[in-house]
Amino acid sequence: MTHYTPTPDPEPQKPIANSANPEINDHPTSDNQPNILTGESLVDLRRYDQSKFDRGRPGWLILLWWFVQAIAFPLTPHPFNGIRSGLLRLFGAKIGSGVIIRPTARFTYPWKIEIGDYSWIGDDVVLYSLERIAIGKHCVISQKSYLCTGTHDPEDPAFGLIAASVIINHGVWIAADCFIGPGVAIGANALIGARSSVFENMPAGFVCMGSPCHPRYPRKINKSS
Repeated sequence: MTHYTPTPDPEPQKPIANSANPEINDHPTSDNQPNILTGESLVDLRRYDQSKFDRGRPGWLILLWWFVQAIAFPLTPHPFNGIRSGLLRLFGAKIGSGVIIRPTARFTYPWKIEIGDYSWIGDDVVLYSLERIAIGKHCVISQKSYLCTGTHDPEDPAFGLIAASVIINHGVWIAADCFIGPGVAIGANALIGARSSVFENMPAGFVCMGSPCHPRYPRKINKSS
């Protein structure tokens, strides 16, 4: 006589925390706790006021620039750096000779920007120029880097705006996808390694990298080349 042994039912699948699928997201969790918003905000964004911030130009001109940048820059052929430099100069930027600016680079307020001779501004670079951004001669700002002159006071319940200049001295190379924070100055001929986050001044002639960024070793240039 053959005995039949029933196979037990498999255990039901446990819900996956924070799953995009609502059918298996019955009990979403965050850090092993219920996904519930808790705590009181110490910041009241209704009190935010930037009326004292000087953008440097009237609102209509700012809107005109943003329109020109959104339409004209992407439509200019890749090698037509002179046209893009000319547009920036038209809106008050100080652009040197032989500057290369890619069509996808973005400039918040061009009248607060200076770029020295023969420098390169790569694809998807953002110059968030609430304050002055000065880039020296023969500098390379590689793709996706973000030069930021604005932040907010973390101790201010009104989230007050803080703006400070960014200075990139001659011969600096900022490699891909770097963040340069407000008030930072990069010394001449320094190299900032890819994906570094720079929150304080970096010395001249050093290779610097990391998040946060620190000087690592002197940058060597082969002068015989």
